[in-house]
Amino acid sequence: QVQLVESEGGLVQTGGSLRLSCTASRTIAGIKAMGWYRQAPGTEREWVGHIISNGSTRYADSVKGRFTVSRDNAKNTVYLQMNSLKPEDTAVYYCSVKVPWGDIWGQGTQVTVSS
Repeated sequence: QVQLVESEGGLVQTGGSLRLSCTASRTIAGIKAMGWYRQAPGTEREWVGHIISNGSTRYADSVKGRFTVSRDNAKNTVYLQMNSLKPEDTAVYYCSVKVPWGDIWGQGTQVTVSS
């Protein structure tokens, strides 16, 4: 059973930056997309952005221009670079890998942006 292990999140001030990483315990065949979701208290989990097999990326409007998803295939790792952070970015962030048979999820990591 493959596992996704996320890096520790943290507390950052408004306008600051933070990079999250998510590493798979082994190479995963048939990846369709690698991406990130987030869930703030009292809300549903929302999609943040992803990178697909050809390297193309897409982002939610709320993070476009501030967040960047990238990957290192040799390290089985996907990253989320977050810049110009806002208090409304505070959430638990989850990485996700979409494969033909379903989705694999990380354990989630807390990101808190102070005003």
